[in-house]
Amino acid sequence: MGPEHRYALTATWLGNRGSGTSGYRDYDRTVRLESDGRPDLVVSADPSFRGDAGRWNPEDMLLAALAECHLLSYLHACVARGVVVTSYTDDATAVMRTEGNGGRFTSATLRPRVVVAEESMIDDALAAHDDAHEWCFIANSVNFPVHHSATVTASPAPS
Repeated sequence: MGPEHRYALTATWLGNRGSGTSGYRDYDRTVRLESDGRPDLVVSADPSFRGDAGRWNPEDMLLAALAECHLLSYLHACVARGVVVTSYTDDATAVMRTEGNGGRFTSATLRPRVVVAEESMIDDALAAHDDAHEWCFIANSVNFPVHHSATVTASPAPS
């Protein structure tokens, strides 16, 4: 077993409007996330759950964690395979179903659009997504499928 990594943050609810949680509509869902050496993040709930649409919510952040973890794992996999990535953009989506007072994510789909330096790198660049999926700590930690629909193209040759 490898080394253990620990993470810590402080989550502080900022939404007491004067009467605390006296009723479901009586409090704001704003939360401040703090972690040493980083800027604070002020987040909220999804608007469907009375949150602020202008703030990140836990569901957004879970999808962002999946997308970023895959991206970082992918870049490492490409270096290991000798693939030079010049651009990477992912239009990720996820589906969550609510059931009563709870719910769960049922799937996520990452749609990376990757540009590599040479056409000869495309096959390895596509295969590196499998490596990244296997290596991604976040994807390995969730209990729903994370799908990939990647495209890889080569940079145009200089004229």
